[in-house]
Amino acid sequence: MIDIKLIKDNPEKVQEAAKNKGIDIDINYVLNIYERTKEKQIIVQTLREDRNKHAKAASNAVDNEKVHIIEKGKEIKIELEKEEAALSALEEELKNWLHKVPNIPAADVPLGKDESENVVIRKWGQPKQFDFKVKDHIELGKLLDGIDIDSAAKVSGSRFTYLKGDIALLEFALLQYAFSVLLDEEILKPLAEKIDKDFSAKPFIPVVPPVMIRPDVFEKMARKDPEEERYYFPKDDLFLIGSAEHTLGSFHMDQTLYEKSLPIRYVGFSTSFRREAGSYGKDTKGIIRVHQFDKVEMESFSTSENSLKEQDFFVSIQEYLMQSLEIPYQVVMICTGDMGVPDARQIDIESWIPSQNKYRETHTSDLMTDYQSRRLQTKVRKKDNTTEFVHMNDATAFAIGRTIVAILENYQQEDGSVKVPKVLQKFLGKAEIKPQK
Repeated sequence: MIDIKLIKDNPEKVQEAAKNKGIDIDINYVLNIYERTKEKQIIVQTLREDRNKHAKAASNAVDNEKVHIIEKGKEIKIELEKEEAALSALEEELKNWLHKVPNIPAADVPLGKDESENVVIRKWGQPKQFDFKVKDHIELGKLLDGIDIDSAAKVSGSRFTYLKGDIALLEFALLQYAFSVLLDEEILKPLAEKIDKDFSAKPFIPVVPPVMIRPDVFEKMARKDPEEERYYFPKDDLFLIGSAEHTLGSFHMDQTLYEKSLPIRYVGFSTSFRREAGSYGKDTKGIIRVHQFDKVEMESFSTSENSLKEQDFFVSIQEYLMQSLEIPYQVVMICTGDMGVPDARQIDIESWIPSQNKYRETHTSDLMTDYQSRRLQTKVRKKDNTTEFVHMNDATAFAIGRTIVAILENYQQEDGSVKVPKVLQKFLGKAEIKPQK
């Protein structure tokens, strides 16, 4: 949710932002609801003052005068109840409309209608040229006896999988490696200095967050998609999260943090759940687009002055991780029409997938500014004792399933064996995963 003052002062800018994000909303109508709400608040406040005056007067009055005052007080009470109900309805309508107003894109976000107009801003590494027919991760997974889609389909349905043996251990190697990087200030320091010589290299705090979230909190995170896209349990009134960011970002809901404690950075590991409604061609097979997957996610709370740098820092960490795995990738600036409603700036990393002969998204980094924190009421008390809403960033460290796909396909050998990236070998305990006899 963006500041209503910003909407009042810059209605054309907000309307243009909505248009560029493909959001159909009339900002003037939202402002009209706001003005009607303010007017109704004045009426209610006046009636409450009158009620209190009559109550005080009644306590001091006698006989007929007291009866008259009490009767008048009853009339005021009835009118007040009517106006309070009208105010409550207006406030609810205003909240619903404000929740539909998208965040304003940052100045460097490219204009565009959809993903076809996203902009590649840099590339790293050269896709390997194989001298044999490339296998996809599904075939490799079968050869290595590490990915079992058929058994999962019998047990759970389509778009679920069993990871087994060395492939299962590869997941935990990625998890351990990501945490070892994000908790090591000596690794983070040069990455921070590339952003700004005085930028904080403060390590991340490891968290295992809840995988269920209340609907009202999901709404405040601006990530509560239509019900068909999320798994919902009516009996418990809880949703399964689609990413650790959903319960990491809400961790400080209704709290005021101190500027000296910022940035606060969390790295969370969780299973994520998404319905992934619709058809996506080849992605309906394999482990690229599934209903259940594991992620290592970064989340941070910072001052408004540092939030853009914080996102750039997150992207530099993502690039460090992918470069250390030696997997070619490209960094993509997401255009206005392909961004989420709460995003001010979104940067993706797409990794090279040999079997598809193209780059596929494996990482996302989202700068939310104060869009989420305003809903969550997460503030920071500044050094001058003023308060403002914190700025929030979230980003993928590893979407583990997709990273496994990238490793299997980029490190495959002709016989179906897969070499293990050097940085993962100490966690996995071997340099190569071999086909099962």
